[in-house]
Amino acid sequence: MKLHGKMIFFLFILIRGFLLYADNSPAEDPPDEDSMLENWVLFFNRYLNSDDESPSDDDLFLSDEDPYDEDPLLSEEDPYDDDPLLSDENPYDDDPLLSDETPSDEDPLLSDETPYDEDPLLSDENPSDDEQIASVETLPDEDDYLFYEAPDLIIEVPKFEERSIDDVFPGLSQWQRIMAMSDEGLRNYFTRDEPPAFIPNPDTEIDLMGAVINKNPSHIIEALIVVPYHNKEFDLLDIYNALGRVEKIKDCTISLGDSEYYIFTESTRIESRRNLREIPDPLPAQNLPFSDTMYLRLKEIHFGNLYIRGEINISVYGLTYNMTNFRDVRYFLIPIIRAERYTTIIYLEPVKEGILIYSMSGFYMPGFIAERVNLTPSINNRITIILNWITEGLREQENAELIQEEM
Repeated sequence: MKLHGKMIFFLFILIRGFLLYADNSPAEDPPDEDSMLENWVLFFNRYLNSDDESPSDDDLFLSDEDPYDEDPLLSEEDPYDDDPLLSDENPYDDDPLLSDETPSDEDPLLSDETPYDEDPLLSDENPSDDEQIASVETLPDEDDYLFYEAPDLIIEVPKFEERSIDDVFPGLSQWQRIMAMSDEGLRNYFTRDEPPAFIPNPDTEIDLMGAVINKNPSHIIEALIVVPYHNKEFDLLDIYNALGRVEKIKDCTISLGDSEYYIFTESTRIESRRNLREIPDPLPAQNLPFSDTMYLRLKEIHFGNLYIRGEINISVYGLTYNMTNFRDVRYFLIPIIRAERYTTIIYLEPVKEGILIYSMSGFYMPGFIAERVNLTPSINNRITIILNWITEGLREQENAELIQEEM
């Protein structure tokens, strides 16, 4: 028991001395658990081995000198001189990706020269203000990425030189050319088995005869007239607007002897072939369409109401106006021309001498009616009304522009 008491007293003295030694040490960073353990072991060994002059191998581990000189992890010298990851010298001199030296010119990705000189987005040089603005403007807005607005498509129509009457109808005689330039123009009546008198140049691709023959007519009337220019030259837009003045057809007359007669007492547009409701003519167009379709009701003094479909098509040099009856033509309730069996095709082109108007009309009449009733003069009179209507429409546009210029 006495021995145990002495050992307890001895341990108490050691612990007390250790605590006093720790309190007198300079205040530095608070020791962690490993350093406290090392201090305790160091103090204990010094107390037990104070009389020995030569330290044992264990004393080397706990001596004042740094016992970890040979430990590469804790020595003062850099233990990582041989460690390529932590040495001062660049361990990657041989690595072209991390070396301070400029890699070979063969590696365009890591050379000192900017490999993206051609890429303005990755270049070291700052882009100009205009380039920055342009780059920002080219980026689509996040909310509008589905709505890409393409630039306006501008089609430049080439300017074609106007042709002459001789270019379109090279086979006209001098007398025919003079008559075509007159107010009456040229007329010709023939049947489907006979050739036309006025044959256009094949290079012009004007083929009214083929379109008329498709309706299987029994009688054909062709007309040719040139409306000379007065104070201005007409173009296709002027012609298109003249054809749009349907309500003016009723105001046109025909001369029979010394008198003027009205053939059509009413003329108006209708909505469609199914809906015969009257609609007004539109205002003059500012742009020329590629095509257009209109429906007309013309009240004739003998045949009553004529229901006509007018189809306009634009070509390179001219305009074609095709008029076809989409209902029967009756005379005293008797159908004399069935629906789609009458057609008048009018070709209009601005030429050097004026507006060339070439028309061909075809209609079918049974033989027994044609032997008793000659409708050719009657049909010709109505074609004359249509041609006069176009001519007067052009003159009215000309006068309106002159008045506007004077104002």
